[in-house]
Amino acid sequence: MEEKRKDIYYKALFLTAAIYDIVLGITFLFFYRPVYRFLNIPVPEYPAYLSLSGAFVIVVGIAYYMIYLNIHRNRDLVKVGTLYKLAYSLIVFYYFSVEYLPHNLFLIFGIIDMFFFFLFVEFLCYTKK
Repeated sequence: MEEKRKDIYYKALFLTAAIYDIVLGITFLFFYRPVYRFLNIPVPEYPAYLSLSGAFVIVVGIAYYMIYLNIHRNRDLVKVGTLYKLAYSLIVFYYFSVEYLPHNLFLIFGIIDMFFFFLFVEFLCYTKK
């Protein structure tokens, strides 16, 4: 029974990660202009990297949804998603430390992703057996 409860917990975790990334990805793919205006950040002259990043985050969100559908079969996707969360967090923390983060909202995203990173590592340890 304990294993079933843990599986339900981890399925909820990956569904949450999927929704979070898909919503963020859609926001930065299609609505970056109003978001940047709201945050008082100048929109880059060539915003292609924002669109590419938004599309990438959507794809990662879809991967988390695939994990949600079968958490044990898609363990390798969890490894990739774990590295993605770590990479984003470390990049955000670096730019925050050198005072070149365009807005502190990105720091919040980095903290959230670091939280996901630790939970994903916990999942990988749980499913290692």
